[in-house]
Amino acid sequence: MRLKSDSIENGKPIPATYAFMEIGEPIKPAGNVTPHLAWTEVPGTAKSFAIAVIDTDVPSKADDVNVEGREVPRTLPRVEFVHWLMANIPLECRELGEGACGEGIVARGKKDPVGAPGSVQGLNSYTGWFKGDRDMEGHYHGYDGPCPPWNDSIAHHYHFHVYALDVDTVPLENGFSLAELRDVIKGHVVDEAVITGTYSLNPKVKA
Repeated sequence: MRLKSDSIENGKPIPATYAFMEIGEPIKPAGNVTPHLAWTEVPGTAKSFAIAVIDTDVPSKADDVNVEGREVPRTLPRVEFVHWLMANIPLECRELGEGACGEGIVARGKKDPVGAPGSVQGLNSYTGWFKGDRDMEGHYHGYDGPCPPWNDSIAHHYHFHVYALDVDTVPLENGFSLAELRDVIKGHVVDEAVITGTYSLNPKVKA
């Protein structure tokens, strides 16, 4: 299976249009537009698709994150941060246009984001990140783009996965987690395609 995008080039920096924040003073809201994705060469055994977008470079400790005069060290162990989960994408859907699943930042999260017909969308990790924030706390469904710490010493890598599954649907409802997605697709993935983009909010770091 092949995955292509008119929005993101594999191995290259992600344009701010598709990010949550962009470089400003020090940062400012960006477009937060869902990027274009299209997949081809689908196996004959495929019956549906799922999408997961994951940043694998998130600091495992938040002590230095976005703290003036400090930097998140390159050597710090990194963990995952989920930016988008979608499952039960029908077999006839092979493309999502730019902005097709939403755009812009919605305080407290998108309640019912647009997706492929019949699909369900999980919660992204902004749900946990904004917990306790009076203005932003909520349930963040669907896509919300990159927003790495503005003082991180490394660029982050964002992996756009599309999975071809051998089942028509998986038993998930809106608001599912990455762990739940991984559990229900285990043993049902007949192919997978990935595009990886990079992003940084630190002017000193080359994305």
